[in-house]
Amino acid sequence: MHYLIFLLALTGLLISSNYFTNSAEAIGKYLKLPSFVVGVFIVGIGTSLPELISGILSVNKGSSEILSGNIIGANISNILLITGLAVVINKKNISLKSGYMYIDLNYLIGSFLFFYMIAYDGKMDAPESFFGLLMFIVYSIYLIKGETKSKEDVKIKTEKFPTISLVILLLSAIGIYFGADYTIISLEKIATDLSIPKSIVALTLLSLGTTLPELAVNISAIKNGKAEMAIGNVLGSSIFNTLVIPAIASFFGTIAVTDNLIHFSLPVMAACGLLFYLLTQDKKISVWEGLLFICLYSLFIFKTATF
Repeated sequence: MHYLIFLLALTGLLISSNYFTNSAEAIGKYLKLPSFVVGVFIVGIGTSLPELISGILSVNKGSSEILSGNIIGANISNILLITGLAVVINKKNISLKSGYMYIDLNYLIGSFLFFYMIAYDGKMDAPESFFGLLMFIVYSIYLIKGETKSKEDVKIKTEKFPTISLVILLLSAIGIYFGADYTIISLEKIATDLSIPKSIVALTLLSLGTTLPELAVNISAIKNGKAEMAIGNVLGSSIFNTLVIPAIASFFGTIAVTDNLIHFSLPVMAACGLLFYLLTQDKKISVWEGLLFICLYSLFIFKTATF
């Protein structure tokens, strides 16, 4: 029964996230934000809502190690699995032409360094996590204000505000909350039944499930010829995960980081960020590099399962 509830709750969580992301993207387009900003800022944050809401609820329920495992696992999944599948599905190199990309890459490395520093002692509390929120505010200001608008963008808007999208946004947010709540409850039961640490279940099963919105959005972006936007989504989601989620969730209680996360998964996450940074210096991600990412993710899951 716990497994069925987990599948149903996770499905509801992902469906609600999908509606939330689509409606947020429609509002972003109405505001004439550049496509890369939409991918990083709006879609990236929207697809990270499952991690955020489930993380807050896990801290409230006294299972904060679920949050730290989910963040680390989701970031590794984003960079290795989601990026790898995006390039393979695209069937050709993804060119990274946007001027935003290089600032985002620096913020990715910076956010991973920030998370490593606050998590390495085995706990994350509100005062230190708050610095991540400040970093994200600076990052957000850059994204919104940093692009010079084209002549087309400065024209007076004539289309109507997408009111239906706003209503869907609010309703889907409610769905996200209840889906996340039942996902955490069932995950705790599964971990107890299998005698597996909650952090390991969150690192693998939950993190893989909560990154499905990123995969769905990326596939849609690639089909519409916006492969670069898919990479922007990966970057935005990973940066949001590491900077904002601990900052918000830590206000509900101290977040525990277990030894198995500190000694293996946390260094792997840091190495993934560095690898992504180095491989994108030539302004493209090749199909062969995508296959490398998928192989590394498979090895990570294998090592975690046999840890």
